Amino acid sequence: MSDRPNFLFIITDQHRADHLGCYGNPIVRTPHIDGIAARGARWNRFYVANPICMPNRASIMTGRMPSLHGARHNGIPLSRDHTTFVELLRDAGYATGLIGKSHLQSFTGLPATNTYQRDETLHTPRTELRDALKRNRHGPEYDLENTRHWERPFADRLDGDFHGFEHVEVVADHADRACGDYLLWARRQRKDFDGLVGPQNALPGSRISAPQAWRTAVPEELYSTHWIADRCEAWLGEQAGRDAPFFLQMSFPDPHHPFTPPGRYWDMYDPAEIPLPSSFGRGDLPPIRAMREALENGTDPRDNQNPFAVTEDEARAIIALTYGQITMIDDAIGRVMARLDMLGLADNTVVIFTSDHGDYMGDHGLMLKLLLHYQGIIRVPFLWHDPAHPAGGTVETGLGQSIDIAASILARAGIQPYNGLQGRDLWASDPPEAVIIEEDSQRRMTGFERPQRVRTVVTQRHRMSLRQGEDWGELYDLQEDPDEAKNLFADPSAAAVRAALTETMLVRMIDLQDRAPLPAYRA
Repeated sequence: MSDRPNFLFIITDQHRADHLGCYGNPIVRTPHIDGIAARGARWNRFYVANPICMPNRASIMTGRMPSLHGARHNGIPLSRDHTTFVELLRDAGYATGLIGKSHLQSFTGLPATNTYQRDETLHTPRTELRDALKRNRHGPEYDLENTRHWERPFADRLDGDFHGFEHVEVVADHADRACGDYLLWARRQRKDFDGLVGPQNALPGSRISAPQAWRTAVPEELYSTHWIADRCEAWLGEQAGRDAPFFLQMSFPDPHHPFTPPGRYWDMYDPAEIPLPSSFGRGDLPPIRAMREALENGTDPRDNQNPFAVTEDEARAIIALTYGQITMIDDAIGRVMARLDMLGLADNTVVIFTSDHGDYMGDHGLMLKLLLHYQGIIRVPFLWHDPAHPAGGTVETGLGQSIDIAASILARAGIQPYNGLQGRDLWASDPPEAVIIEEDSQRRMTGFERPQRVRTVVTQRHRMSLRQGEDWGELYDLQEDPDEAKNLFADPSAAAVRAALTETMLVRMIDLQDRAPLPAYRA
């Protein structure tokens, strides 16, 4: 085996930092993930670049902010013209594998909600609206994750590698609705598999009732979480004894909604024993008031991707089901970690754990994500265990961010990073004074009259969010108000803090301006 380290990169979906035992949660059982933290390092202040799936996953892959790689919101794929750290690993001789959720492309196949509208009074030289970019991420190579065309395995439809991944087995969508390569496999196991999924086929006798929750009839051994662990174990077995080091991304589509943990995981946690978040019912921002009013009036369907308000009982039920999903993931991780050890690979494998973003999970009485940058959706877990440099459960207090993952992996592999990579090596650089979080929505949501563009700055003590086209902003003192319940943005006593944070935000955003491409000549 080469002395270059292997990497097992584990990523979950919509999983907030405090929903793990190693982050202080006293209820959810995650012994295997906690073990990674105990043997390595845990970052206490680790943030996303964008609190939505596709943009932040693209930022993880490129080490660049969404405003630079262009995947600003779901529905914009990561361009094949953008370099990823996995490509550099592959070029350096690493075997690269992706098993589970990718979401670097859209999987719905639904048309976009286009905020750039045609003016019918003006001449359009072509039939379609033109874009500032000529190669506009359209075509067969950007339609690989479209579930409407997933009749053959992903790998069979792929020409070459996928953003540096040579081996690809993909799960699209989430929970009971998971599909892609996984669904092709599940249908081979049971011809009636399609009759097991969805609320229309849910098992009877459920005592838990909440939006987007049903007791799935899919057995544990056919659920996507189990399949991902199976396939990772098999791929690792193929790597044992080979000279080339490997990078494996094990990517779970849970604990994302809908909330459908299978089998024993459905009622593993009793909603009656789940405490409500301390911020439940607090906060009076305009969209929060609008979502509460929609709940009271019954005007919010609460069956889509948009955030929504919940009752106390619904919050407890959803949190309990989410804990079930998380414990199932932890069990799957335990299996793969045991396989690493059995194959003799554990002593040379760096294990990394994170999530693509969080979830309100009852904070301020809300569920899901989008638009309001509370800690629950922008702060995620980040664990790093390197057998060659055990850190012994260190809690890192400096600010880290998803754009730092690429730089840190390349540094550990001894590979020169590419020009334009914005993240830092977490182990060999000082943390920044602040991190920036970007979000650009593509549709209007409850409480807003227009799609939102939001920029957030987070420092050791404060969080401030500015949004385009609104007459209000957010400013919280995280030290005095960790629940982010007292908005200081318009408070005269916080004027000096607001001014200082505005300057900090501007300076950091200047630092995040693009440094690519490299100049070819001197002028």
